[in-house]
Amino acid sequence: MAQLAESGSNPDVDLLYDINGLAKHAPHWLDRVMESVGEWGLLLAMVLLVLWCWSSVRRRGGADAAATVAALVWAPLAAGIALLVNVPIRGFVERPRPFADHQGLAVLVSGKTGFSFVSDHATITMAVGVGLFVAHRKFGLAGIALALLEGFCRVFMGVHYPTDVIGGFALGTAVVLLLSPLATALLTPVMKAVEGAPRAGLLIRARGTAPAGQEALIPGARTEHTEERDLAA
Repeated sequence: MAQLAESGSNPDVDLLYDINGLAKHAPHWLDRVMESVGEWGLLLAMVLLVLWCWSSVRRRGGADAAATVAALVWAPLAAGIALLVNVPIRGFVERPRPFADHQGLAVLVSGKTGFSFVSDHATITMAVGVGLFVAHRKFGLAGIALALLEGFCRVFMGVHYPTDVIGGFALGTAVVLLLSPLATALLTPVMKAVEGAPRAGLLIRARGTAPAGQEALIPGARTEHTEERDLAA
């Protein structure tokens, strides 16, 4: 199999050696950074990005706040479902880790004994990124960018083939988009019920923002409306 990389007859292995080869020539400190970022750093960043988006939605309020929060709740749920779907896929494919079949790789993380296809990290980050995109375009683009970086890191670290990462991206995206209509139909009424509760409603909108179906409290709005009624009279 290692000879395939030299002959160029296997693009997957070629790209594996090209990307992982960067780790051999990188400073030791950079390899350690990539290891931390690729193993848990970007997962933490995705969590913080979801919380940031949720905080932004709360502050904005508005009639679509409950639906947006429902989409945000769906993002991590979809990632969990995608991981469950990946269990039988891994068992069926049974693809060894790249370092088990190929010599000369720089493996930055030890103890990886599970199967390689598909990448859990790529699946989780892309599922959350696409889920964020469904809820909020700008935050979603940032999430997808982080997912792409995660995929690069997994190959850089020598623990996945590029196709493991691509498979994870496809799986995470498919679960989010295919089940999104059903998830939205189920979660949005729940979030609207929470929004209407006296204290739990703060999970959907911050104090001072308008509930669904009500006009936002804009300074001067009441005065303008009063003046309009007086002129009409």
